[in-house]
Amino acid sequence: MTWSLGFAPFLAPWALAAIGLAALAVAGLGLALRRRGAGLRALALTLLVLALAGPEVRREQRETLPGVAVLLVDRSASQRLPGREAATETARRALAERLKALPGIELREAVFDDRGTAAGDGTRLFESLAETLADVPPERIAGVIAVTDGVVHDVPARAAALGFTAPVHALITGRPNEIDRRLAVAAAPRFGLVGKTQTLTFRVDDEGAPAPRPPARVGLLRDGVEIDHRTITPGTPFSFEVEVPHAGEIVFEAVVEPLAGDLTPLDDRAVVALRGIRENLRVLLVSGEPHPGERAWRNLLKSDASVDLVHFTILRQPEKQDLVPTRELALIAFPTRELFHDRLRDFDLIVFDRYRRRGLLTPEYFRNIVDWVKAGGAVLVASGPDLADPDGLAETPLAEILPATLDDAPRETEFRPRPTVLGLRHPVTRDLPQGGASPSWGRWLRLSPVTPVPEATSLLAGSDDRPLLLLGRAGKGRVGLLASDQIWLWARSFDGGGPHGPLLRRLAHWLMKEPDLEEEALRLTSDGRRLVVERRTLAETALPVTLVDPTGQERRLDLAADAPGLWRASVSADVQGLWRASDGRFTAVTHVGPADPLEFAAMRSTEARLAPLARDTGGSVNRLLDAEGAPLPLPQVIVRDGGGTFAGTGWIGLEASRAGVSTGAATTALASGLAAAALLIGLLAAVWWREGR
Repeated sequence: MTWSLGFAPFLAPWALAAIGLAALAVAGLGLALRRRGAGLRALALTLLVLALAGPEVRREQRETLPGVAVLLVDRSASQRLPGREAATETARRALAERLKALPGIELREAVFDDRGTAAGDGTRLFESLAETLADVPPERIAGVIAVTDGVVHDVPARAAALGFTAPVHALITGRPNEIDRRLAVAAAPRFGLVGKTQTLTFRVDDEGAPAPRPPARVGLLRDGVEIDHRTITPGTPFSFEVEVPHAGEIVFEAVVEPLAGDLTPLDDRAVVALRGIRENLRVLLVSGEPHPGERAWRNLLKSDASVDLVHFTILRQPEKQDLVPTRELALIAFPTRELFHDRLRDFDLIVFDRYRRRGLLTPEYFRNIVDWVKAGGAVLVASGPDLADPDGLAETPLAEILPATLDDAPRETEFRPRPTVLGLRHPVTRDLPQGGASPSWGRWLRLSPVTPVPEATSLLAGSDDRPLLLLGRAGKGRVGLLASDQIWLWARSFDGGGPHGPLLRRLAHWLMKEPDLEEEALRLTSDGRRLVVERRTLAETALPVTLVDPTGQERRLDLAADAPGLWRASVSADVQGLWRASDGRFTAVTHVGPADPLEFAAMRSTEARLAPLARDTGGSVNRLLDAEGAPLPLPQVIVRDGGGTFAGTGWIGLEASRAGVSTGAATTALASGLAAAALLIGLLAAVWWREGR
């Protein structure tokens, strides 16, 4: 119980002040003139003013609130190493029991767990502490006991930043003599041009290992397949020269052989996620004669910012005799040797649009084109009446790589293009606008009867289920055949038109090996929280996928059909690092979190990071395991009053709570009732008597 003196004045403050000043003046004047009874008069006036001020005695009953002790548990990736997780859980259970048994202590547990997140900014232990204590006043905080490996990345630089003065204790998991080999990225680009060479620089550090440190083998993998290796000296940076093979994300992974007594293999790998950027695609469009479809091809290819187009239209055949000067028909002569011999390999795609030979290209040039395609080039043939012509491309060496053979002359008949069974699954034609099994596309008026070769894939069909669009491969290159020259009708919106733009754009990019248009592929992607496994296939089923997380644990995923030719499954991305997926034929990799995560920058347990903060708050840092990994005795926990040191040999302390709450209060007035009135009347009578003598 506490006692205090208060006031409850009967008058307004200004009136009470005026009466007080008047009483002071009267009493002071009487004392100054040494009048008889001046002392009694001053006492009477003082008591009168005090009575008007309403003095009262207050009695309050208070109850001390329990102190809040926080058990702060670190469950980050480094805490899940062998031995640490078990030590953490054992210490957590024992401390929770001891803290609950302490009188005047309220226990709160705060846990930092980086699973299921992709923050990648390390162990944020004190952020979790701040969230836990957000509703607790500082005077109630008894202390913090953190169970961690000491690898904490948000330790306050000053104890004042905590917002309380209670002690902070740290119990460190992990052995004091740990050895760890770490492979880190020293320098690497984020982007690279396709076909160009980039330099990846790494460094191997053997932390805690005795000298001398022997050489180590480092292998470099690209998309899960080893492409290079070398023997290096730990502590010295080294580099790999790598080629960017394709557009899109490319994952390079360096792996170093393990060190004897190594703490963990998790940081024996370093990942570089590089995005391949293709320079502008170089396309050669050769139109055999002016016709309405020529403009559709030109407009489409010119509108694509990633395409550099070279377009030639044959306006007059060499044998034609119309007496018109050549200079009036063309700006330059058709540079056959320069295009099809000297600079053929500068192009990514050649499009023959209704082309006939007519003596312009000799068999030698067509043989150059065939060799170029087999080496990785691409050819698209858009045919009309030219395909059945004796001078058509079907009668040239190019027929060796075409995906179909000619049956007859083109048929002048109406038909509506539609996807085949494989076309519904192929990325080029799978989800075209207004498509599907029964598309609402406009009619075409001519189709060249062709027979697909066994290796070809028919994506679109015309009348009588005859192939309309066929794709094929030749060596390392690709070939496409559009058995009609009527796609321009879609561009002119004839009979409702059709998706000529998306179709031709996808077709061109598939021929130039765009990874997103591969019909047989396995992809593994992540948004930081979930992993998505995607299998694209022309088959009717998809095999299960084996998913391997960064710790080496495997799980089997059964894929579900998401769309024709597209199968998917997703799982939680609960571990940061490199994930692998394989169905036995294809392998895909992706990296969750930053390529060089802060959590893996230092995996050895340490006392150094938390020691300054513990010292400044009167706390302590102790280890839970000895050099052999055996558990050490857990310190006792006591509650102490006041400041100073809260730790000693075999014990750690918490600060007693300084916060309380009022449970009751009472007041007693000192200037009310008959007793106070009688006292004032008595004093006034004494003053009158003294002055009357």
